[in-house]
Amino acid sequence: MKTVLSEDHRQHFPKGELYGGELVLPFERPERWDFIVDQLKAIEMTDFIAPDPLQMETVQKIHDAAFLRFLATAWDQWAEENYKGDALPTVIPARRMQQKEPDHIDGKLGYFCMAIETAITSGTWTAACASAAIAQTAQSLVSAGERTAFALCRPPGHHAARDLYGGYCFLNNAAIAAQGFLDTGADRVAVLDVDFHHGNGTQDIFYDRSDVMFASLHGEPEHAFPHFLGYSDETGKADGEGYNINYPMPPGTDYPVWSSALEEACARIDGYGPDAIVVSLGVDTFKNDPISFFKLESDDFTAYGARIAKLNRPTLFVMEGGYSINEVGINTVNVLEGFLNT
Repeated sequence: MKTVLSEDHRQHFPKGELYGGELVLPFERPERWDFIVDQLKAIEMTDFIAPDPLQMETVQKIHDAAFLRFLATAWDQWAEENYKGDALPTVIPARRMQQKEPDHIDGKLGYFCMAIETAITSGTWTAACASAAIAQTAQSLVSAGERTAFALCRPPGHHAARDLYGGYCFLNNAAIAAQGFLDTGADRVAVLDVDFHHGNGTQDIFYDRSDVMFASLHGEPEHAFPHFLGYSDETGKADGEGYNINYPMPPGTDYPVWSSALEEACARIDGYGPDAIVVSLGVDTFKNDPISFFKLESDDFTAYGARIAKLNRPTLFVMEGGYSINEVGINTVNVLEGFLNT
């Protein structure tokens, strides 16, 4: 299995994250990448390649033009105000407020943000573009005939909607990869999101489309981020009706319950008949993850990698979350090994 990766991810490292009323060390930080790379090296899965330059034409099919302009210029606008810290929103357009993009960067941040824990730094745009390029390059490998590939993306992407960032995400890497498959000849693509948190951004992007099926296994939004999407009655609209499938599960969910949902999701995907599958691979379903409440063991990741392999379709793994630092590499690589050994 080829792994596409880039050191450019290190350019995004906020000074802190707002959590529990405190500014803490970000859960999504560069050493997550290091632990994954170390584990890949430990099992000699070291076919590493650098990404090709980002093809913005595909990105522009996924994200709104005004949003992309904002991301590309936000740090410069922030710095022009002589602010000293990372760029964080302080006001958002809540209910009964105007939904208009302000001119001032304070307003722009709130307008384009869906979760205020996520900071923009001087290197965020560079890192986000590199992450999207990783997904694109890995997708191109699978489109060219590879059975599978691993896009070691950082920052992650599945919370980034058409015109919103947040949840540590800026560009939706999985959605960009799915669009890439369509642009290179696929008729149908399935996105299987196994991250603990609902892939609200991916759902938003494809909600009215039938050429991409989205299936997400995640913590109940009543109890888990992002709280305001991920309910089971969200099934798509217009052409997308029936192609959006959510499996919200309660606190304490263990592998037997979780794997039953995976089995159903795989059956739905199989019936859909996609030409390729994009797996949003978050390993924050692990029992010791600090910001999640599922109870999967490390061996369970191997098991579900094997189940995904049984779909017997070209499959791209795109890295999302996973914040139990000491185990993030083990759990990620277990999924990949489970897939490869099946």
